[in-house]
Amino acid sequence: MTQTSDATAASDVTAASGAGVASDAAVGGDATAAGDPVTAGPARVDLFFEPNGTRVRVPPGVTLFDAASWNGIAIDSTCGGHGTCKKCKVRIVDGVVPVSPLDSRAFSPGELRDGWRLACRVVTATDVRVHVPPLVTRPKAATVGVGRQVILRPAAQKRYLELDEPSLADQATDLERVLAAVDDLELRADLHALRVIGRVLRAADYKVTAVIVDDVLIDVQQGDTTGRVYGIAFDLGTTTVVATLLDLSTGTPMAVASMLSKQQPFGADVITRISAVMMDPETLGRLTGLAHESLNELAGEVCQQAGVDPADVLEVAMAGNATMTHLALGIDPEPLGVAPFIMSTRLWPEVLAADIGVSVHPRARAVVFPSFGAYVGGDITAGLLAAGMDRDARTRLFVDVGTNCEIVLGNRDWLLGTAAPAGPAFEGAAIRCGMRAADGAIEVVTMTPDRLELKVIGDAPPAGLCGSGLVDAVAELVRLGLLDRSGRLIPEEDALGVAPGLAPRLTQLGKERVFVLHWLGEPGDVAQSIYLSQRDVRELQFAKAAIATGWDILLEEAGLQPRDIQQVLLAGSFGSYLSPANAIRLGLVPRLPVLRVVSAGNVAGEGAKMALLSMRERAGALALLEEVRYVELSDRADFNDRFVEQLQFPA
Repeated sequence: MTQTSDATAASDVTAASGAGVASDAAVGGDATAAGDPVTAGPARVDLFFEPNGTRVRVPPGVTLFDAASWNGIAIDSTCGGHGTCKKCKVRIVDGVVPVSPLDSRAFSPGELRDGWRLACRVVTATDVRVHVPPLVTRPKAATVGVGRQVILRPAAQKRYLELDEPSLADQATDLERVLAAVDDLELRADLHALRVIGRVLRAADYKVTAVIVDDVLIDVQQGDTTGRVYGIAFDLGTTTVVATLLDLSTGTPMAVASMLSKQQPFGADVITRISAVMMDPETLGRLTGLAHESLNELAGEVCQQAGVDPADVLEVAMAGNATMTHLALGIDPEPLGVAPFIMSTRLWPEVLAADIGVSVHPRARAVVFPSFGAYVGGDITAGLLAAGMDRDARTRLFVDVGTNCEIVLGNRDWLLGTAAPAGPAFEGAAIRCGMRAADGAIEVVTMTPDRLELKVIGDAPPAGLCGSGLVDAVAELVRLGLLDRSGRLIPEEDALGVAPGLAPRLTQLGKERVFVLHWLGEPGDVAQSIYLSQRDVRELQFAKAAIATGWDILLEEAGLQPRDIQQVLLAGSFGSYLSPANAIRLGLVPRLPVLRVVSAGNVAGEGAKMALLSMRERAGALALLEEVRYVELSDRADFNDRFVEQLQFPA
């Protein structure tokens, strides 16, 4: 096998992503098609993945990353295997794999000799044994957020009934007997209830519990089970999925769990996942299945934590952006990714929990939050509901900071919303030493002219830089004057007069200026250390400029000035750990007194909880669709000029 260039590898990936290859992978890779033509190389290549011991067979020319993804083996990646994030690091244990040009830039000479390669650059030609580092599946995430007290009135309920037995004088049907006993509700029966009602009534001597969701009788159970009524609220994030189990009879949270989305190998953002479906339509089924696995695994985990039978979960609620919701429901997301960015629908029909892969009560309902637009989705609807944006007299700015940043401005009289393409910098992607918010990630950076201090998640040795650490590091460098307003790292000789204790950390890596946050390896070995590069600063500038342009345009639309904003809500997992002072210093949010900027936490999850606990709040979520006016940024002629103006850091 000869060394493969980046361009050749990319074409091989495309050529190998057809239906025939996917079919081979789907059957476990061991079935060799009869009558394969004779070729100069092997008809199939055996790949052995450690430490899970999985063996797969694929045609030559398939990348190692694709072969792993097709067979459910998760390899870390934020770009979906396109060779831009350089995070799909694996070690070749046995077999010959040439070094690609991108490998040379991602690894040291010693690491290359030890067999380290980027999985997306390894184009299979011969049998290979490969070790896949364990994936961080539990990143640090906000599981609670700002919410409101609600009047407890869930759609799911149970009624204990003691019924008269039928006789020749009373020949009412089984269903009529149950419905007559629940005379304060006008119910209709689900087919499942009709299938079990006769057997259950007679086995229980007509002492039964009617299981009701909304206006539907979904089940009839023996005896009194009224103490077992549960629901699960899901925040279906692009990166992280959070589940909360609720006791719907009391409103009490019983358990909470979070995990990295199993869709992660297909890219860190919704655009790369949409692109994956556009390139290979069969990917839609795989992404839908992975979304279902994520939701179902978390549902099982929270039920196990609380000692609850999943069959007693009668309703679930799911808040996710438009793309994640489309994928979870098995709907082609391609129209969301190309102009004019059209959703299949804003409001979803009746959906069962089983339709989104969650194994709870077989007829449990799923509440799927509606979306305002292709890039202001159901997670924002849920967040606005929790924050009470439509009920507060104050003018507030709601900012959900992430790969796609959603922004809403307004009060109880009016609401304006938009979306800004911030990019993946806040997730640690596209950052040279970036990583997700997991153990080993630098999450807080503080500096004085003579000293630098780091706070690391899990109190582990520093392994990389997550989004909040990136914001802190840049903000501190700006504050000390080591970064000028344009985002340029100042020369080393100038740094001696500004921050003498930090000046040795300003250095070069090749032709690029970097600032070393934590030295690793040999003294002075910058390449093996954790550093902030000039390009990293630019990535953050692009993200903050997109967000600032978004809220600036909304202020203009409303005829307001930044000083008119009475509160800023930083929403989402990233917003929970973002320093309000540093967000102001960099211009991510308007320059306001720091006490006006509040970390709102996982408001999408809080909104999902509220929808399970209160029918009134659920109706409020639907009403929000009519109250928010969406402002599209992509068709504004002045967007680019305003974006460029926002690139500089505030004076």
